Amino acid sequence: MKALFLDLDGTMYRGNKMMEGGRELMEALRENQQRYLFLTNNSKRTRRQNAEHMESMGYLGIRKYDFFTSAMAAAIYVRKNYDKRKVFMIGEEGLREALLEQGFLFDDENPDFVFVGLDQKANYQKYSQAVNALKNGAILIGTNEDRVLAQEDGFVLGNGSVVAMMEYASNQKSPKIGKPHAPILAEALESIGLQKHEVLLVGDNLETDILLGKQCGVETVLVLGGVHDEADCERLGIYPDHIVKNLNQLRVEFCLQKCY
Repeated sequence: MKALFLDLDGTMYRGNKMMEGGRELMEALRENQQRYLFLTNNSKRTRRQNAEHMESMGYLGIRKYDFFTSAMAAAIYVRKNYDKRKVFMIGEEGLREALLEQGFLFDDENPDFVFVGLDQKANYQKYSQAVNALKNGAILIGTNEDRVLAQEDGFVLGNGSVVAMMEYASNQKSPKIGKPHAPILAEALESIGLQKHEVLLVGDNLETDILLGKQCGVETVLVLGGVHDEADCERLGIYPDHIVKNLNQLRVEFCLQKCY
């Protein structure tokens, strides 16, 4: 194992609170010169905003290039598979940045695609505008399928729930890009120059983080304290290769002993 692919929401932090052992884990990675990449389905923040968000919680030495998001994966996927470039977007700055980096043009009147990413400011009017564009021939592109996101005081609606609403309203199906689907892993691996047998996938969500690894042949670690716990493995029929109670255990059992 040459690198850790670490989830963010529910794994490294919950809302604005660092998860137990997070600072020590990152210190160990730096001291051991261990490669890592934050692989997140959350399309809301830009890479720089992600770094600033983690620094605000007390993480040190976080760089913007340490992140690969579902917004980046979706923009790259569409650029590679379609010729058209006009988009209408439901999302925040992370999705906007990813689309601009891949050469897309914003056109609310006659878009070729409707990209749907996490947007905490979206409203009924914007959702309806998106549906009209889809009914007029635009192609639906959802960044990810997360049902919910773990917060300090519980859970909030995930982007996957909004994508499902758009699919139902438009009678379309979005291509599957974010975790647990292969495109986000393939693009993340390409960005860091590694093969799937060289990484360890770490996350709190069985339906996204762990299922991605199981479907793509990547070793996985479930970190408790986020979306799912051990009882959910049996309920969902998704079994990680390893389970740790917190990031301290991850650091001791993997970063200090198995890295090379």
